[in-house]
Amino acid sequence: FAGLADVSISEDIPVEGEITVPVGSHSPDEDYSTLDEPVKDTIMRDLKAVGKKFVHVMYPKKSSALLRDWDLWGPLVLCVSLALMLQGGSADSKDDGGPQFAEVFVIIWFGAVVITLNSKLLGGTISFFQSLCVLGYCVLPLTVAMLVCRLVLLAGSGTVSFIIRLIVVIAMFAWSTLASTAFLADSQPPNRKALVVYPIFLFYFVISWMILTFTPQ
Repeated sequence: FAGLADVSISEDIPVEGEITVPVGSHSPDEDYSTLDEPVKDTIMRDLKAVGKKFVHVMYPKKSSALLRDWDLWGPLVLCVSLALMLQGGSADSKDDGGPQFAEVFVIIWFGAVVITLNSKLLGGTISFFQSLCVLGYCVLPLTVAMLVCRLVLLAGSGTVSFIIRLIVVIAMFAWSTLASTAFLADSQPPNRKALVVYPIFLFYFVISWMILTFTPQ
């Protein structure tokens, strides 16, 4: 354990969620532990932490809030939701179906892993799971775009519908890209930021294209 003495955590990185421990116990037997708290309190604390990360994505700014207390619950929920909404689509060809659940799920997670590995190989200072957390949470705007597109398609699939969906998808694509780069840019060497941003651009572009070209059966 001698190596643990050199470990330090930056003080300017905020911590998400409620992790404070009540004070007032004076004996070791009376010390509070999260293992003793009700399951409801644990779930509510985690939900609040996930909700705060969603807020950080919707109002992106240069911050390490998503990096300090990373989790993969939010990205998992967004990925499953997006895959479910994209399931059951039909392409122009009668022989080819639209993206199915497993295909969307694999594309999102495999793409995030490739971007993370690229970032690490270029000298990124964040961990593997921190990068997956940011990339996954920044899918939130595109998930909102998919929901809006599904609602628009209920009214019809004409030219007006396509224009509305195009505007929404472009706006949410830009939002996802800017949000992810706002969190990840500072963790990359200054002369290699473009090499990191380009794969992120392609990653969200592919997801946006799947959303834009989706048509229900």
